[in-house]
Order: sequence, then C-alpha cells, then structure tokens
Amino acid sequence: MARIYSDITKTIGNTPLIRLNRITKVLQTQAFPPTILVKQESRNPLGSVKDRIGVALIEAAELDGRITPGTIIIEPTSGNTGIALAFVCAAKGYRLILVMP
Repeated sequence: MARIYSDITKTIGNTPLIRLNRITKVLQTQAFPPTILVKQESRNPLGSVKDRIGVALIEAAELDGRITPGTIIIEPTSGNTGIALAFVCAAKGYRLILVMP
C-alpha cells in the first residue's frame, strides 16, 4: 500500500541513495575498493536541496515557539531558499514576505 503523508512537507528528505556502479567498477583495483553513493535531491517536492532548509527553518521556529499560527514571516532572500520557504509556509498556513537584500 502507498504511504500517505499528513502534508506535503513530510515528503521532503528521505530521497533515495543511488550506488554509482560504473565509477566504482573502475576503482575496484584499489586495495580498498570504494562504494560511492549519491542522494537524488531532485526527488524532493521542489526538486532542490533547499527544500530541506526551508522545512528545517520553519519546523525549528515552531518547536522553539518563535512562530505560531498568525505569525508573518519576513525573510531576505534572492533564490531557492525563498522558494522553499514560500512552499513550506503555504503548506503550513503562514504568511511570508520575501525581500531582496
């Protein structure tokens, strides 16, 4: 059965690890042949490693009591962190104002 998440922010992270077989095959002649694994961050909802930062910032502020329902969050950003924060705030019902530094 498919896993059901409580909201879309719960799908951030848990991206698959993929073994790089062709690269490790070349290195098999070494005394200690390596295993090389990569994370496929493109499997996050926004396709970015910044998804993790966005959800981590908001959840940490929630846990610390720095933001509560009705809080307006203002963040200086010019890139993917702002997009991730907008995504997480929209999913959690926070108002977000992004400004260019």
